[in-house]
Amino acid sequence: MIKRIFVLSFFIASFANFSFAQILPEKFKINTLPKGLSKISAATSLTPGGNGVSDILIIGDTIWVSNNKGLSRSTDYGSNWANYYMTDVFGSEGVSALGYHNGTIWVATCHSITSSGEVIPVGSGLRYSSDNGSTWKTLPQPVDASGDSALVYGINDGVRAKKVRALPVTVNEQNIIYDIAFTSSAIWVATYSGGIRKSTDNGASWQRVLLPSDNINHISPTDTISYSLQPVFGTFGTENYLNHRGFSVIAVNDSIIFAGTAGGINKSTDGGISWQKFTHTNQTHPISGNFIVAMAFNKVNNSLWAATWSANSDESYGVSYSTDLGDTWTVTLDGEQAHNFGFKDYQVIAVTNNSAFRTQNLGASWIGPNSIIDNTTKTSIASTIFYAAASSGKDVWLGNNEGLAKITENSIWSGEWKIFFASQQLTSKTATYAYPNPFSPRSDRVKIKYSTNNKTQNVTIRILDFGMNLVKTVIQNAARGSQIHQISQEDGGVIDYWDGKDEKGNIVPNGVYFYRVDVGSDDPVFGKILVLQ
Repeated sequence: MIKRIFVLSFFIASFANFSFAQILPEKFKINTLPKGLSKISAATSLTPGGNGVSDILIIGDTIWVSNNKGLSRSTDYGSNWANYYMTDVFGSEGVSALGYHNGTIWVATCHSITSSGEVIPVGSGLRYSSDNGSTWKTLPQPVDASGDSALVYGINDGVRAKKVRALPVTVNEQNIIYDIAFTSSAIWVATYSGGIRKSTDNGASWQRVLLPSDNINHISPTDTISYSLQPVFGTFGTENYLNHRGFSVIAVNDSIIFAGTAGGINKSTDGGISWQKFTHTNQTHPISGNFIVAMAFNKVNNSLWAATWSANSDESYGVSYSTDLGDTWTVTLDGEQAHNFGFKDYQVIAVTNNSAFRTQNLGASWIGPNSIIDNTTKTSIASTIFYAAASSGKDVWLGNNEGLAKITENSIWSGEWKIFFASQQLTSKTATYAYPNPFSPRSDRVKIKYSTNNKTQNVTIRILDFGMNLVKTVIQNAARGSQIHQISQEDGGVIDYWDGKDEKGNIVPNGVYFYRVDVGSDDPVFGKILVLQ
């Protein structure tokens, strides 16, 4: 399973001071949704429900997308979308992982709370559907009882099984599923505070999986285990293991499992019992860094790919890949912060902070798209930070914080682009709004939506400061509407962008700004934008 992890730096910083064995006040606990089968009538639209795309999963002609509004699905290559946001099953939950196995789609969900002025991420369980999203079952987030302070490790034959002390993770706070994988008899999840877990009864119960500690490179049932399963120190004990903090998990087959953590890549060849750990320092040809935010396996050429981030000064960011199931590694895209991977046959797409890089020759050379501009509307995606990639036939899909893009290719990165922007419906032809709002010019563009009433008209957009002085003319007498920058026919909605810069190209100071939109000879419409860096 391929997965992108959101806001890693925040999770790392906040995790260090959080006690998972602590029972939080009732007001911070989530309500568990019913476990029974629930039918959903998803809202339909011409775009996904949200723009911040974190994952793309394609099964046949069905495309599943997780975005900042939750889950979206298309069964016609993107012409129409079903959006599950604010339904009885999904509510307003975000999506932290997608998985698929034997006709069933699995979705891990999450949200955030604020406690003592600190934003804390919260896992809210799993939802799964065996009928392409028509009906769903809900499972609670895997947690432990307060007395679950040990696990049985090894082969339970009375000889090679032993009890190992294990920190009970009793709350959902900081306990988020970031990845899902499947073997024929088990579901595997990677959670930050809960480590790697598996279920052999379709999620009804979960077993903790013991990985090596930070100072041990391999474990097997014949070993004497002298450490605890413990991702953080606290009242339970002083042990604190990066390798027990899970971020990614993939299953090559029923025997070979890989688990990526904050302390390296772990490989099992006996279905998750014995483990060998790969780090930046314990191999002749090692990975670039020990912080493993994503992994993927390409079955076309049996290559294993990992987004290996720097955790210490002697490590580096990069993409590490192996063609011998982890025995040796090659580092490529050195210095790039990769978030995720996609495949198109033997080609690999590594989505990073700087581009969606693509290779045909196992990382010897990489190329990214020159520009992403919708062939029909001429709207564009400017951000170079990508979080998701997938392919189906001639189509390659990319996702980032601005939206979702698809290219139907003639050759690599050459073909017809289509961009999907979600937006709120305009209430009238004189309505306008800007999003995201507030926005930071250092990481985003603000989209200004207005209406040309489904006609092509000349449009001028100006940005004004609080004193109504001109800051920037965004466009002047530019043709808009009737497909040109038009993203929705229902309301005649058109978008343009402001990058947060003034006429001299300088980023404007924080504050409130106004924009004025002149459409043809109609009266101007006004809106407000908050710049907050």
